Amino acid sequence: MIELRAATPDDASAIAAIYAPYVATNAVSFETSAPNARQMRTRIENGNHLFPWIVAAEGDVVLGYAYAKPFRPGETHRFGVEVAVYAAGELEGKGIRRTLLQALVATLTEQNFTQAICTLITPNDKLIQLYESVGFRRAGAYREVCFKNGQWSDIGLWQRELSEPANPPADLKPFSETGVVRG
Repeated sequence: MIELRAATPDDASAIAAIYAPYVATNAVSFETSAPNARQMRTRIENGNHLFPWIVAAEGDVVLGYAYAKPFRPGETHRFGVEVAVYAAGELEGKGIRRTLLQALVATLTEQNFTQAICTLITPNDKLIQLYESVGFRRAGAYREVCFKNGQWSDIGLWQRELSEPANPPADLKPFSETGVVRG
């Protein structure tokens, strides 16, 4: 049975191994060099107990992960997050990413974030369908701003409202308080 749980620094090696092929072999990642386990551990720890890192696991085997990070630096942008989701290559198309993304959206909503943003190198029909299937809508594009694998690509922006922005907004709850919320 697949378990969804908060990622721990001990998951860094497995997460780095899942992410590395996305960096090296296709234009899904914006990075050109895959982070090693130590660097991935730092990213998980830098979530500062506010930004979720969620893994799907079967026993001790990590099958995929999803995370959120600040949308933009600064206090005024604190209610928006940028999100991403990855699954081990052989598990693409098996529902792992969708399950993780639904849980990430539900968790972020429980934490009182108001907007989730996804940036995708386009074209990428599979990921666009995935994000749109959980309520993301196209919000715009940056034309030919990404040069990777010897070609220029556009960056598409997708956005999902997590909750109606209140005035004043509700305080954000730490991920350590809400835990993983199943979507």
